[in-house]
Amino acid sequence: MLINAQPNWTPRDLDIFLVLAETGSFRRTAAQVHLSQSAVSGVIARLEEALTTRLFDRTTRSVHLTAAGQVFVEQARLLSVQTQEALQRVQHITQIQSGKVSLAALPSLAATVVPQVMARFAQQYPDIELQLHDTLSGPAFDLVRAGTVDFALTAANPDYADLDYTPLSADGFVLLMPLGHRLAKSQSPLNWLQVTELTHISMPLPTSVRQYANAAFMEHRLAFKPRYEVEHIATIHAMVKAGLGVAALPELAAAFVQQSGVATRRLTGPDIQRPLGVVTRRNRSLSPAAQEMVRMLRQETTALLP
Repeated sequence: MLINAQPNWTPRDLDIFLVLAETGSFRRTAAQVHLSQSAVSGVIARLEEALTTRLFDRTTRSVHLTAAGQVFVEQARLLSVQTQEALQRVQHITQIQSGKVSLAALPSLAATVVPQVMARFAQQYPDIELQLHDTLSGPAFDLVRAGTVDFALTAANPDYADLDYTPLSADGFVLLMPLGHRLAKSQSPLNWLQVTELTHISMPLPTSVRQYANAAFMEHRLAFKPRYEVEHIATIHAMVKAGLGVAALPELAAAFVQQSGVATRRLTGPDIQRPLGVVTRRNRSLSPAAQEMVRMLRQETTALLP
């Protein structure tokens, strides 16, 4: 059986063929598929032309499958099942009934905003697999670029101009101090200039925390030179609590380790805002499930940082 290299049938044509194979009657087939007998005949003629063989032997009283028709019935049934499975899988994806969402997030976000959203998402969409990478800003961008994650929730970075960045929210900076520190006595915001001479604990470059602290000092034409550089916010908190220095951190990062023994005051002058957003690959659309996750993250972040 020589088949046209580009068959011009549709799933609907195959369904009509299968009904005719079962009923053995153009009249009953036409009634069942809600077409005229001539339309059904046209479908069968088109299939036979594409396959370059007869599928049915016709008499005035009956219609019977040829040997080629019997083979094609098996294949048509298989194609019909595959088509239905494909449609079902697409529907499950669009209706958020199956699939996977993989995201990267800054540690401060992964320990504050993201878990609550993931819990709500998992409750609403239990069949969606979730995967979280808690990582620093640079690696988060790299995970998006490599396609390892659908998106990253992180601070803006102009060094990754080949990726799309959609603003989500922004958090200001606060100063963490030991409870007994002289600046902890007042509840008023602190000016960055007031803290420039203090012993600072910060994160190393190129972390977003360090970049924005550098920018704040540069506003006063000063270089930011922390005494200690560590990679984990929990370590910074422990060092501040032990009296080794103070730390300028974004609000969410400070909230991540907010415990007894440390005082927090808002930093202004300048009022540095660390923008937070969603990083995605350029010209790549997110799945419906990932889009819903982003929507929920935006809602949670906005509520936390109005």
